[in-house]
Amino acid sequence: MKENKPLVIVLLGPTASGKTALAIELAKKFKLDIHNIDSRQLYRGMDIGTAKPTKEQQKLVKHFLIDICEPTQPITLHEFKKKAQASLEKNLKEKKVGFLVGGSGLYLKSLTSGLEPPAVAPQKKIRDQLKNIGQTECHQILQKCDPLSAQKISKSDSLRTIRALEVFYATSYPMSSQKQSKSPPWKILEIGLNPKNLDEKISKRTNAIFKNGLIEETKYLINKFGHDLPLLQTIGYQEALSNIKGELSLSEAIQITNKRTHAFAKRQRTWFKKQHSPKWLNDEKPLKDSISLIQDVIGLSY
Repeated sequence: MKENKPLVIVLLGPTASGKTALAIELAKKFKLDIHNIDSRQLYRGMDIGTAKPTKEQQKLVKHFLIDICEPTQPITLHEFKKKAQASLEKNLKEKKVGFLVGGSGLYLKSLTSGLEPPAVAPQKKIRDQLKNIGQTECHQILQKCDPLSAQKISKSDSLRTIRALEVFYATSYPMSSQKQSKSPPWKILEIGLNPKNLDEKISKRTNAIFKNGLIEETKYLINKFGHDLPLLQTIGYQEALSNIKGELSLSEAIQITNKRTHAFAKRQRTWFKKQHSPKWLNDEKPLKDSISLIQDVIGLSY
């Protein structure tokens, strides 16, 4: 390597862009482990709806930061960063090169740019009160007390809306004003996937997760944790829940999930273009191009 700093490779991109398959090929090629940076893949039992790497894929390459907590134990950005940083630094001592893979923008930025989120523990009473108010009103409240956070958080994203309000009511300061940055002691190589046929990929994956058992997985989560589990309000699970309740037909659930996923991917693309500067891969030969980019940094003999 040209610099003495350890190297952290980042493979980022919107949902369904093909990060998992490419990451496994790169990890095998360079003998790396994968650190997951997908906020929903942190939770046990949420496999199909999050397109988590399969057990077979996880046997091919060691994965970290997958299945680290129960869905009833929501992890804050601060907690995630603490766990991820410790895991990554341990891995860097062994491998000299770290590998982050995912599409959760804030989670990535907390590691690659040293973003310091507020260390506010979950406030059950505040959360319960906010849930009773409802998402529409909560987001309107957020627009008044923390307009910067409200701009970045979707009106339908109840988890992040409640978290931002929770931080505000617990500290009396907007969450957006509490974030600080301190550059990490690593050299960062960001590689981006942004395929032109992403819409087609999203539609294909949406159909696949329902075909592969999303309804059954949602029933399992309901039986174990109840209908009110907040993570059941996220993309795919909310539509599956509505289908189970008889509120949506299967085709309607698939259609709405597809629509929400497209909107989410659009927000991800905007985030990555504004917040990151990855080297974007060629659609036709992403593996070849990414290998070349990595070898340019770590050397051909690695």
